[in-house]
Amino acid sequence: MEVMQVLHMNKGDDENSYAKNSKVQSKIISLGKRINEEAIMKILCSNIPDIMGIADLGCSSGPNSLSVISEITDIIYAKCRELGRPTPELKVFLNDLPYNDFNFIFGSLPAFYDKLKKEKGSEFGPCFVSATPGSFYGRLFPSRSLHCVHSSSSLHWLSQFQKDFSSFLKSRSKEIVPGGCILLSFMGRRSTDPTTDESCYHWELLAQALMSMVSEGLVEEEKVDSFNAPYYGPCVEEMRLEIEKDGSFSVNRLETFEIDWDGGVDDVDTTSGAASRGQRVAKTIRAVVESMLESHFGKDIMDALFRRYGEMVEGYLSKTGTKYTNLVISMVRN
Repeated sequence: MEVMQVLHMNKGDDENSYAKNSKVQSKIISLGKRINEEAIMKILCSNIPDIMGIADLGCSSGPNSLSVISEITDIIYAKCRELGRPTPELKVFLNDLPYNDFNFIFGSLPAFYDKLKKEKGSEFGPCFVSATPGSFYGRLFPSRSLHCVHSSSSLHWLSQFQKDFSSFLKSRSKEIVPGGCILLSFMGRRSTDPTTDESCYHWELLAQALMSMVSEGLVEEEKVDSFNAPYYGPCVEEMRLEIEKDGSFSVNRLETFEIDWDGGVDDVDTTSGAASRGQRVAKTIRAVVESMLESHFGKDIMDALFRRYGEMVEGYLSKTGTKYTNLVISMVRN
């Protein structure tokens, strides 16, 4: 079965849903806030278009889906007020693969529009939000229709880095107006060695959990051998090389941040605060990859698999300070 059909975050808002287990992704969005604001301010300082196209690629569902758009509208509103200019009409496109839980997002839109009107008044915008299902490794939008493209915690999902990231850049180069910005954040690594713990050891622990079930006759070894996760965390050098080869964008910022596997415990809510670190990591990973695992191994083993995985993660993190490395990139269309 093709990845496009099975890769989606867990739907709804139950205990295993992405909506309830996306704290790491929310923290990553917050890490890029300063860089995003800087890039959007540059666009508005040079020219405020009458109609501004904005796309969030890999929007997923849950509370993070509209948080970036809210942040961008705040920046636009503040800058236009400062300049004494009317705000542009905003065309906002939310993109993800076709099996994403877009209905969850649509259910959030009335509250989003009410908040816009309450905070910014009826003269803001208007803002039109729509969904654009499809893979961002190909064309999604008309030529020169976008002024700002954002993507967070999505571009590490690919089958071959050089080929897929090159296709991503080529497609966006046609869709973004000259001077427009592209803002990306995704999992990567500091080392040029792709086998380092920082880039893939969470997958190694998942493989160990699966193999422990193989040893007990609960999973077929052939199933484990034939499972491939479409994931790759690049290093800064690889990123720069592909961007330079494409030649359509100039890099304004390229920074790395570290983040705890569970997103940190500084703002853990009361419902999940009692869970161990390993359990919190397991829930986060389950919300992201369960759809792929379930299609390959079947639904029946999921609870047992992620219980084992959580125990293994807990043991690993008790002995090491390994963190995720996240890359944040701001580029402008030449």
